[in-house]
Amino acid sequence: MLIFLAVVLAAIAFEYSNGFHDAANAIATVVSTKVLTPRQAIIMAAFFNLTGALAGGAVASTVGKGLVDTNVVTLATVLCALIAAFAWNITTWWAGLPSSSSHALIGGLCGAALATAHGNWSVLKWHTGLWPKVVVPMLISPVAGFVLGGFLMFLLFVTLHRFTPYTVHSVFGKLQIFSAAWMAHSHGTNDAQKTMGIITLALFTGTKAGSFNELPGWLHFLRTPTFGGIPAWVKILCALTMAAGTAAGGWRIIRTLGHRMVKLQPVHGFAAETSAALIIQGASLYGIPLSTTHVISTSIMGVGTVKRFSGVKWTVVERIIWAWIFTLPATGLIGFIFARAASAF
Repeated sequence: MLIFLAVVLAAIAFEYSNGFHDAANAIATVVSTKVLTPRQAIIMAAFFNLTGALAGGAVASTVGKGLVDTNVVTLATVLCALIAAFAWNITTWWAGLPSSSSHALIGGLCGAALATAHGNWSVLKWHTGLWPKVVVPMLISPVAGFVLGGFLMFLLFVTLHRFTPYTVHSVFGKLQIFSAAWMAHSHGTNDAQKTMGIITLALFTGTKAGSFNELPGWLHFLRTPTFGGIPAWVKILCALTMAAGTAAGGWRIIRTLGHRMVKLQPVHGFAAETSAALIIQGASLYGIPLSTTHVISTSIMGVGTVKRFSGVKWTVVERIIWAWIFTLPATGLIGFIFARAASAF
C-alpha cells in the first residue's frame, strides 16, 4: 500500500510539472497577445482542461495498457517511470524549453518496463502500440501543425487584407478566446489523460498483486480487477493538479512560445490555436497520445513563417527541436536505471 501511495504522489508531482509544460502551451498565445491576462487564461484553461479530461478515455487506455505488457509491470515500474518523466520535465522547464511531457512519460514507462522484464524487448508493444500511436504521430504531427498553421494563416491573410488592422485586431481578439478555450479542451482530451492512464495502471497492478486486499470497506474504490474505464476521481484529480501547475510555473513556457519564438497578434494566435486544437482533437478520438507541445509549437512556427520567415527566431526553434529529439531516449534511460536500481533492493 505504501508503494501505491508513493506512485500516486509521484503521479501528482508529474501532473503538476505537466502544468508547467503542456497546459501552459494551451494558453501561451492568448496570454502573449494580451487578449487575456495570465490569471484569466489560467482559470479558463483549468475549466476547459477539466471538461476535456472528462470527455473521454481513449488516450488514457492507450498509455495505461496499450504500450507495454501489463503482466510484467509492477508498482515499482510505474513509480520509476513517473520519476524519470518528472526529472525530465523539471530539467526542461528550468531551461524554458517546451519539451513533451507525453513522450517523457512514455519513455520513462518503456525504460522502466524493459528493466523490470530484465531486458526482454518483447515487453514493449511495438507493432500495436508504440509504432502506430507514438513514433509515427511524433514524426507526422509537428509537420501537420506547421503546414496547417501556415495554411490557415495564409487563408486569413487573403481574406482579411482589405480590412483595417484595428478591425482585424478587435475581431480576432474576441475569436481568440474561443480558439484558446478549444485548445485547452482538446488538450484535456489528450494530455491530461496520460497520467490518468498511469494511475489506473497502478490501481490495476496493485489489485493484481494483492496490495489492496486488507483495505477497509470505504477504500474499496481502489480495487481495479480489470483495466476498464478511468475512475472519475482520477480524472478530476489529474485535471485540477495540472491547473495548479499551470498557475504556479507556466510563465516560463508561455514566454518561450509567445514571445521569444515569434511575435504574435490575436489573428496569429487564433490561427495557431485553431490548427493545433483540430489536430489534437482528432488524435484523441483515435486514442493517440499526441505531444501537444509539438503541435502547438510547430503551429506557431507555421503561422510565423507566413507572417514573415525572418520573424521566426530559428535559434530558439533549434533548441526546442533538440529537446524533442532527446526526450524519449533520455527518459527511457532514466526509467531503466531507476527500475534496475529498485530491483536490487
